[in-house]
Amino acid sequence: MNGNDEEERSVRAAVEGELRLLDPAVRALPDAVTELLDPEFTEFGASGRRYDRTSILAITSADGEGTPVPAAATDMSGRLLAPGLVHLTFVTERDGRRVRRNSIWRRTGARWRLYFHQGTPVNAR
Repeated sequence: MNGNDEEERSVRAAVEGELRLLDPAVRALPDAVTELLDPEFTEFGASGRRYDRTSILAITSADGEGTPVPAAATDMSGRLLAPGLVHLTFVTERDGRRVRRNSIWRRTGARWRLYFHQGTPVNAR
């Protein structure tokens, strides 16, 4: 196996995990979200607030009430930083609000989990 194969598989696994987390049906299932979040997960949200795994689980469980509007993800790209560590960048849009996002996915054993996430609002001009 060469390095490009490893990078391609790793980035693909991180992208698949990220897209699952953006899916309202997955976000409504606490067990599914727990599987995708690293125990040491940290997020700096677009609001500027800091979140950990427990607070995100509370938010995503609350999102399950009603019909949440899915976020559309575009411009997604990824890079293998080191074996077992992938950095993703992308933009989401929901209800006309655009946010630039950065995620770091970490492999623990055979499982890829979201370790760090940051969202920064895109200013309308």
